[in-house]
Amino acid sequence: MSTVLSEIAVVEAGAVSGLRPPALWVAPEYTGSIEALAQKERELGERLAGIAARFFRARFASSLAAEDMVLTDAILRGTEAVRAGIRVFTLQTGRLHAETLAVLDKVQSHYGYSIEQFTPDAEAVENYLKKNGLNGFYDSIDLRKECCGIRKVEPLNRALSHADAWMTGQRREQAVTRAELPFEEMDEARGIPKFNPLADWSEAEVWAYLKRHNVPINDLHAKGYPSIGCEPCTRAVRAGEDVRAGRWWWESKDSKECGLHEQNIKH
Repeated sequence: MSTVLSEIAVVEAGAVSGLRPPALWVAPEYTGSIEALAQKERELGERLAGIAARFFRARFASSLAAEDMVLTDAILRGTEAVRAGIRVFTLQTGRLHAETLAVLDKVQSHYGYSIEQFTPDAEAVENYLKKNGLNGFYDSIDLRKECCGIRKVEPLNRALSHADAWMTGQRREQAVTRAELPFEEMDEARGIPKFNPLADWSEAEVWAYLKRHNVPINDLHAKGYPSIGCEPCTRAVRAGEDVRAGRWWWESKDSKECGLHEQNIKH
């Protein structure tokens, strides 16, 4: 536990005697052409339109971070059929940063759209806390996955209980567990198709889109956070580190999924 907290201090504040604060991740600059980006945006619009046309109750699970704000913007500025056919929701785990929660208000103000929130079962959370303590998830992968199961997976299951398809903002570049990510796959656990419309997007393309369309974003991105989850399980990332290095950083990079995308891990 002390090692975990020390790592946060070193990365976020350089708060170890004799060390300079490390250079942190910053959003990459896009070096491609405007025409190439515009083509990528058109393809994204076509993908979303195709999903809305094929399914009646498609749902988009948003983490409120960069990639998911690209999709949120593309949905909410899309055609009437896309806006009506793909509903946006988020998992309010009870351990999110204040900056992440603030994105909900930004979306409401910018688009006039209220993102639906799904919260964990209060009794399950209470039982976990009594048994393992507030931050017991640092003690083992099993306890971390149990916490994710309570705060994320079970609420996701409820959110998708009446859906006939769902979407994520995952990209292949993000992690070794996502290197073979397809645009469309079958969520075997839930028996519905799962779509990853940004699977083939680069990090630079994501940020170029956000800047081009003045999309509201999470303030944590300006503080060295490329990937954002629950507050105690996310740290800032050093320049040059993997973009998901700050997620469950005390674990092997080969197992860094919370259960929402468990099929990404090759067993």
